[in-house]
Amino acid sequence: MCPECQELSDYAMTRLTHCKFGESKPTCGKCTVHCYKPEKRQRIIEVMRYSGPKMLFAHPIAAIRHLVDERKKAN
Repeated sequence: MCPECQELSDYAMTRLTHCKFGESKPTCGKCTVHCYKPEKRQRIIEVMRYSGPKMLFAHPIAAIRHLVDERKKAN
């Protein structure tokens, strides 16, 4: 992984670790609390647009779980 991607991954993991919703967290796009800095949020959107469709082939179960989670709402 390139240094820029590693830094973004570390940032995302830190945000997820401190998420107030814990295990019941919806996907970030559906969340009522946007904890990412605007520039990081935009970068995550770019990464997901690129990698999201590829997830169906590389990790189909994880991709389907993500799609199901996308339908959840934050409490």
